[in-house]
Amino acid sequence: MKRVALITGSSRGIGRAIASELAGEGWAVCINYLTRRDAAESLLEELRGRGCMAIACQADVADRAQVAAMVRRAERELGPVRLLVNNAGISFQGLFQDTEDSAWARMLDVNLTGCRNAAVEVLPGMLREKAGCIVNISSMWGLRGASCEVAYACTKAALVGLTRSLALELAPSGIRVNCVAPGCIETDMVRVLGEETRAMLVEETPIGRLGRPEDIAHAVAFLASDKAGFITGQVLTADGGFTV
Repeated sequence: MKRVALITGSSRGIGRAIASELAGEGWAVCINYLTRRDAAESLLEELRGRGCMAIACQADVADRAQVAAMVRRAERELGPVRLLVNNAGISFQGLFQDTEDSAWARMLDVNLTGCRNAAVEVLPGMLREKAGCIVNISSMWGLRGASCEVAYACTKAALVGLTRSLALELAPSGIRVNCVAPGCIETDMVRVLGEETRAMLVEETPIGRLGRPEDIAHAVAFLASDKAGFITGQVLTADGGFTV
């Protein structure tokens, strides 16, 4: 049976690397984007040029109706979704008391409810087949906390609870749910912090460098593979030793 993966927020950064890695391992992939249609289409062209099956679909993961339409399209054009990677996320830097209500709400809507929306929409097909895999992308900041990123850290901590609880609920149906918690990765989210902060983060990372999106893609591909068939409800921290 064709293996179909849906990766939210996959036009750039970590999500793009995950889509590329999975496509290289034989998955048909649905590339999800919100605003960067150009980036999504460039990835689509790249993957199809490599002989991979792929589509690109615009959807705001915070809007369940849009997510439902995206899942139906993926099922129609590629086949039943057997792997969901909940990667879409946004960040906010600032003092807790300066975080506007709208920013707080949007963070929860995208980073947490977005994962719920995607999971709810792919689960009927997985439950029918009693097979499937969900990988949530959390963050090391969700495990240890982050000053001036309280809202972001809260949502990422919530994903750990979602992962463990949903894994227990779905295990009898043969569906695995795991989580990857990246450290500081070379993406736009880290670059906006500035060179001084970036250099500090490199210094604090025992392995001596920031992570690459491909480092996280490798972890996701492992958790999605048969090699991880006895692994569920786990958090795989990929942070170069930052939280040791």
